[in-house]
Amino acid sequence: MSLDVQDFAVQNFAAANLLRRPEPVRIGGFVAGFDPATASPYVNYATPLPGAAPTDAEVAALVGEFERRGLLPRLEFAPDAAPEVEPALRRAGFTTEAVHEYLVCTPATLTLPAGLPPTRTPCTDAEFAEIGAALAEAFGGAFPAPAEGASLLRRTQERGGAVRFVRAEDGRCAGAASCSAPAEGTAELAGVGTRPAFRGRGVAAAVTSALAGALFARGAESVWLESSGEGSRRVYERVGFRPGGTRLYLRLAAPLP
Repeated sequence: MSLDVQDFAVQNFAAANLLRRPEPVRIGGFVAGFDPATASPYVNYATPLPGAAPTDAEVAALVGEFERRGLLPRLEFAPDAAPEVEPALRRAGFTTEAVHEYLVCTPATLTLPAGLPPTRTPCTDAEFAEIGAALAEAFGGAFPAPAEGASLLRRTQERGGAVRFVRAEDGRCAGAASCSAPAEGTAELAGVGTRPAFRGRGVAAAVTSALAGALFARGAESVWLESSGEGSRRVYERVGFRPGGTRLYLRLAAPLP
């Protein structure tokens, strides 16, 4: 799959996925997804449609929708799929929060290395809460609070996505990850986290490969995720993920004049 095709697939997915939020909103060439159950900016954000060329008025309307809800105006998108969006947002005062490389896995590239720990699918409230707490520890508090995180993970699984975790020998959840339901032929794998005490034991590779395999079994043509550094990239490449493109995160640094 070429870079241009993959960028458009990822961006089409981003828009379709936000339309699944409890309160989706379309504004010009943007789709914003809102969930009143949380104020997290990592759940409530917007993305452009591929090829969007927003006017300043559309950007202002998008900002107003966030501010009306008391939320931080924030976007995530593949800039090469909508090259006119970034300049329009920067004119409005948006600044860079992060730039991440994304990697893509297909059924043809997925590999299952030997020796990985077995993974489990959570079923009970206790298991979802345990996973939420483990991810909160893994990400140093950046992940939603345990109770909220558990609720979001359960919702992901109930709505056609998947969650996998590894139980350590001492009975604790060692690490976990989740993957969205497929949309536009692809699915996003996210929140791969391992508790510090269990790192270096193949936990991340195990949950990543298990989730990709589960989504391929449901008909997804590809699964993609974002790499946050060389260490994590090596883990993902080990199970068949390959470079795909770039995702840009922008947030409003100052109110519109």
